[in-house]
Amino acid sequence: MFGRTTDKSEGTNEKTYPVTKSDAEWREQLSPEEYQVLRKSGTERAFTGEYTDTETTGIYNCRACGIELFRSTGKFHSHCGWPSFYEPSEGDNVELITDRSMGMKRTEVRCANCGSHLGHVFEGEGYDTPTDQRYCINSVSITLQPTS
Repeated sequence: MFGRTTDKSEGTNEKTYPVTKSDAEWREQLSPEEYQVLRKSGTERAFTGEYTDTETTGIYNCRACGIELFRSTGKFHSHCGWPSFYEPSEGDNVELITDRSMGMKRTEVRCANCGSHLGHVFEGEGYDTPTDQRYCINSVSITLQPTS
């Protein structure tokens, strides 16, 4: 998988990121839904996000700090209810964290620049993509910068 991998049990919640703000500053900057997903690892309801079916050419940036995360060239329709990508645009801009919450073992995807929760990545689901990975990303955690 692309990105740095760590385990939540290793204290990643305490990690210092290049962009660091107080909880009050995040609450002031983000809408309540954005705050819940990006800062509290929430999930938006399936099939409600603005980028689920978007086919616009462009770059997807972190909604919290603006760093580039994904490109439309890596986006595909997985029909899962959230925007899906088969790879991040820059491996160092996403962080992969072993997530053992909710009685499961998953891989959480976070912005490596500000630590914001983006979604999860799954492997081996049989999608016809170059990586056989599905980065399942909350629309509310990203913004699209069209390039054409």
